[in-house]
Amino acid sequence: MSSATSDTAAPCPGPSSAARTPTAHRTAHGTALGTADRAAKRTAKRTVSFALGVSVLAALLAASSAPTPLYPLYQDQWGLTALTITVVFSAYALTLLVALLTVGALSDHLGRRPVLAGALVLEAASMLLLALADGAGALIAARILQGAATGAATSAAGAALLDLEDPRRPGRSALANSIAPVAGMAAGVLAATLLVRFAPAPTATVYALLAALFVAQAIAVAFTPETARPHAGALRSLRPRLAVPPPARRALTAAGTAVAAVWALGGFYSSLGPALVRLVAPGAPLAAGGMVFFTVSAAAALTVWALRRTAPFAAATGGALAVVPSAALSLLGLHGAGLPAVHAGAALAGVAFGAVSQGALRMMLAPPGGEGDRAATLAAYYVVSYLSMSLPAIAAGAATQHVGLRTASHTYALAAAVLAVAAAAALTASRRTAPHTADGRLCRTPREEHPA
Repeated sequence: MSSATSDTAAPCPGPSSAARTPTAHRTAHGTALGTADRAAKRTAKRTVSFALGVSVLAALLAASSAPTPLYPLYQDQWGLTALTITVVFSAYALTLLVALLTVGALSDHLGRRPVLAGALVLEAASMLLLALADGAGALIAARILQGAATGAATSAAGAALLDLEDPRRPGRSALANSIAPVAGMAAGVLAATLLVRFAPAPTATVYALLAALFVAQAIAVAFTPETARPHAGALRSLRPRLAVPPPARRALTAAGTAVAAVWALGGFYSSLGPALVRLVAPGAPLAAGGMVFFTVSAAAALTVWALRRTAPFAAATGGALAVVPSAALSLLGLHGAGLPAVHAGAALAGVAFGAVSQGALRMMLAPPGGEGDRAATLAAYYVVSYLSMSLPAIAAGAATQHVGLRTASHTYALAAAVLAVAAAAALTASRRTAPHTADGRLCRTPREEHPA
């Protein structure tokens, strides 16, 4: 009995059994390999799409800052005043604001891919117009088109990065949304400055290169997977409005004054930085004018990376306070300390810019909210940012015409310092009254979790 039972239970090593066992193993192995292969392909596609989104944001902001080293050339060639330069600069920023208020949330409804591809084509067209510009009017027209394209593209690209957030690496998308723009601005200023020094036609070459880059990116975007869930309401979303989810709205209210202070400082260095360098050091090389804004944007990029694990409230508050010594150093540069003080002030302005920008963005994007509101949330942030960047710069340009750049710079620096102190106080007050997580992020209240 025992032997019979044993013979019955044991598998018989016959030819049919030998044939079936490897086949079963191959089938299971093939299924596992197929599943792993598909997962690897999906991961690879998401990685490529994420890298493309980062490159788009960086290129858009590189194009926005590329004209800064060229402003002295435009002034020399066409006799433009400081006011005209700030109007050229602000035409871009104000049009970008209009675009954010109208088409900023469009990719939430139509999808990221069509909005982004179309905006990049318009961006390439604006670069060609800048390359062909022959006066202030043509510059303004080109910058208006650029602002419209950038407004549509930045919110769509930034929202796409949020769509591609990796659960294993939380916070990567917010970090990319913070660091890509400032790194792009630094790259744009540096490239344009080098072309001013070495290229035969710098006012055309930099824009031709950027136009080619935007065309290539538009083609690449057309082949990427869609990350949003298109839904109805596209036409309704074009009505100018700021639709921000409650947690993000509370974060923007808390950090809004700090955002205004640092972006106003960035607008000053971007539009009037070259003129300030000329005033402080008349004998400095032409390229030195653009390098002061490179100092701002490079310091901002390094700060965003260095503070990526710092609590958002601490980063935003510390960044706001850094505006005060930055303004003081800039004023010292006007009173005999020269270019070293101006560049030191610019570096501190970059630290303030990077700390506040990444702190504010993390505060806005960290609270859980509706995925369909991502582009709208980023659009609201950029509206506050570019409004703060453009209007003070226009006022400074107008003041320069009446009281001179020296007096206008004093007034601007003092106003930025006062605004920064008020921002630090507002952040501290909101920190005391609003609920937060252990790492300094805003919590959702029960009302926000379950709105009526």
